[in-house]
Amino acid sequence: MILPLGGIVLGALIGAIRARMRGGKLLDMLQWGAAFAIILGIVGLFILVFIQRTAVA
Repeated sequence: MILPLGGIVLGALIGAIRARMRGGKLLDMLQWGAAFAIILGIVGLFILVFIQRTAVA
């Protein structure tokens, strides 16, 4: 359960930092953070499902 949550937090941070580096305002940082959070959350979910499927003994 921690991988999707970690992906969401990490994605939000990465997105906000990227927007700030490009000179974005608060709403830009929120939008980029949300987009990256969704993307990395889904990636974390797929990794979690893969680990669960392969670890069943």
